[in-house]
Amino acid sequence: MKAATAVLALFVLWAAVPSAKSGSAANANAEEIRVLLLEAAWNQAEEKKDAHALNLLLADTLSYIDYDGTLMDKSQFLVSAKDRWLEPSQITNESTTAHIYGQSAVVTGVYRETGTNHGKRYERRGRFTDTWIKVGNSWQCVASQSTLIAP
Repeated sequence: MKAATAVLALFVLWAAVPSAKSGSAANANAEEIRVLLLEAAWNQAEEKKDAHALNLLLADTLSYIDYDGTLMDKSQFLVSAKDRWLEPSQITNESTTAHIYGQSAVVTGVYRETGTNHGKRYERRGRFTDTWIKVGNSWQCVASQSTLIAP
């Protein structure tokens, strides 16, 4: 229940940011903030294994390339996020930037993830690029790619 509350709070924050209209730098900045809030919601949903929230954030046509080169579609990614052996304890982003291109957004940044996998502790740090599209008044991620970098 706590996970759903955290994700819901991020969605409420996202909804409070006004929708952008083309041609305005201030409105483009508002859309960038909305997308960055959705990135944070994604991290929370993944930590809490909240497949419902992930389903809302990800486009049906998602193309996800994991840090090890594994290519997954949306259904495969949702299954992997619910893996009972993988227990992420914290996923955070740093150095993130979002750029709006009309009805598309590209987010780049660095993520840190810690947790356990099959009972063994892990720590990952990687660069990522996520591509979002605006569908109606909401954003969905259509492509995501990450590459491990030194801790």
